[in-house]
Amino acid sequence: MTQISAFTSALRSPIKSYLELKFAQGYRFDRGLAVLRSVDRLLSGLPRACQDLTEETFRSWCTAQSEISPGERRRRMNIIRNFCLYRRRTMPNCFVPDPIFFPSSHQAAAPYVFSESQIAQLLTASSGLRRPPDSPLRPEMIRLAIVLLYSTGLRRGELLRLTIGDFEIRREGTLLVRASKFHKSRILPLPQDVIGEIDFYLRMRRQHNLPVLPNTPLIWNRRNGGRAYTGFGFQTSLMPLFDVCSIHTTAGRPPRIHDFRHSFAVNALIRWYRAGCDVQTKLPFLAAYMGHVSIVSTYHYLHFIEPLRTLASNRFCDCYGGLVTPVSMQNGGRA
Repeated sequence: MTQISAFTSALRSPIKSYLELKFAQGYRFDRGLAVLRSVDRLLSGLPRACQDLTEETFRSWCTAQSEISPGERRRRMNIIRNFCLYRRRTMPNCFVPDPIFFPSSHQAAAPYVFSESQIAQLLTASSGLRRPPDSPLRPEMIRLAIVLLYSTGLRRGELLRLTIGDFEIRREGTLLVRASKFHKSRILPLPQDVIGEIDFYLRMRRQHNLPVLPNTPLIWNRRNGGRAYTGFGFQTSLMPLFDVCSIHTTAGRPPRIHDFRHSFAVNALIRWYRAGCDVQTKLPFLAAYMGHVSIVSTYHYLHFIEPLRTLASNRFCDCYGGLVTPVSMQNGGRA
């Protein structure tokens, strides 16, 4: 709340209430806090009677953001718009920016969904990675990282923050994901083959006399005193594998680390359809496993691609095909 008390303009009270609501909902809201602070600074420089969000003051604030990329400007403007909509609950006549005048949103990157055969290729290729002095177990470490990303759907930051103590084989093999997005921690049960992968990697660490203390990063190298990989460093480590396996997007670029998370969600649905499960009742479990607050967030990862399309179509046909009349049989056989 120290950050909230730093606001000084006439809008200090509604900003404080809005931030308290966001924090209570579990949002970190770092960007929103910074944006509202910039608005507060602008208003604080005006006479007290003019310290309100109006079309004029909003335009002045937008002018100060003109050097920022259009996509980021749009995100910041939407933060202010949402704050104004919050104010409108109690002040029906307050100003709300019209999004029609916001910069155009950029095209979101299309996710790349890995197939099982491509993951097998990556795992095989990982054994050929070189072993630099600061990462003597790079092949084993990269292999484990791919296994965890593909089989658990971890976010990149969640993977890189894992410690050896977060894996507890005495509790039937689980991973503890600590205070991730929305301040949520979760315990992930792991398949037996994934447990075996982690156990093998830890045995290799011991054989090479590498640290295995509970607070040691799981995805680790000797550089910088044995810290966890950075996001950039980890992405760089995977690039040679994508090239060796000829895995690229339609634009010719390597997939993102986040694409493993998309692949995990899609392949979970494929497995459930093949096993004859009621997929709809399974979705809340998938949302919880992925660390989502709402199942709506999970839908973002469910892409209607092959073989999911065929499996879903066949399931629908088996259940309701008898209720559908082909067009050729309608109207007395006329098409």
